[in-house]
Amino acid sequence: MIKQKTASDFLLFLRSWAARPLEVAAIAPSSRRLAMAMTTEIGPFSGNVLELGPGTGAFTRALLRKGVYENNLILVERNPAFATLLRKRYPSATLIEGDAQHLSLPTVKSVGAAISGLPLLSMPAQTVQAILSAIFHHLAEGASLFQFTYGPRCPISPQILAGLGLEASFQRWVPLNLPPASVYRISRSRPEAGAWGSPASAPVIERGGA
Repeated sequence: MIKQKTASDFLLFLRSWAARPLEVAAIAPSSRRLAMAMTTEIGPFSGNVLELGPGTGAFTRALLRKGVYENNLILVERNPAFATLLRKRYPSATLIEGDAQHLSLPTVKSVGAAISGLPLLSMPAQTVQAILSAIFHHLAEGASLFQFTYGPRCPISPQILAGLGLEASFQRWVPLNLPPASVYRISRSRPEAGAWGSPASAPVIERGGA
């Protein structure tokens, strides 16, 4: 059953990528290793968790394995095919079928963590700025956004980060993903923070089992 679901997800992802290559930046769902790297600092203590661009739910499943309650999940997906799948798989989650840059959560007081599978590198700077502004409008004080990228550096420019009062720190490199990916934490700037994008500690390489 799991293998059938994995194959079905792969085919759906591939069809969506062929139809919207700029919106769906990868040809396959994110690996379990990347999902673990993206959710390592999130758990039931996080409260409401916002996920942008969940696709077929690779990160969503990881969040549930980490103990996040399904009814604390807020999934934002603009792809109709993915949204339909997510609605069936996670009926207790809040699903918002729409664009992340117009995000509005009137019934939620605050969000304790956010993760993003959005292809920021393929988006105009103005769109990236609008998305980040919307996310941090809802994030609680001290909460962070976790973003992955296939590029060699943070997918958010220093100018956008500085303009929004944010900073990025490299967290993990996941070489055994297709394609290899890096994970960054985006958080509100602190006065004592170091240079943009510089890691607080040595990079972590994910080599764990599937």
